[in-house]
Amino acid sequence: MKNLSLAALLVLGLASPALANHCPMDMKKIEAAMKTTMADDATKKKVMELYNKGKTEHEAGDHAASVKDLGEAMKLLGI
Repeated sequence: MKNLSLAALLVLGLASPALANHCPMDMKKIEAAMKTTMADDATKKKVMELYNKGKTEHEAGDHAASVKDLGEAMKLLGI
């Protein structure tokens, strides 16, 4: 059990930097898509809520949550 816990911590430790670098790329994709999207106002509002939440989470160091929320925003935009 101890080895399993150590392995899980190691995986999380190694994944965090990768997720941290993923967030800014996702934010740039969303920003670019928002300039040309034909989505309705309600969808644009939801995208921006998810974008702002993801950005805040990224800045706070919660990269897994940031990637999740930014991914949802990208799905709404079809990217």
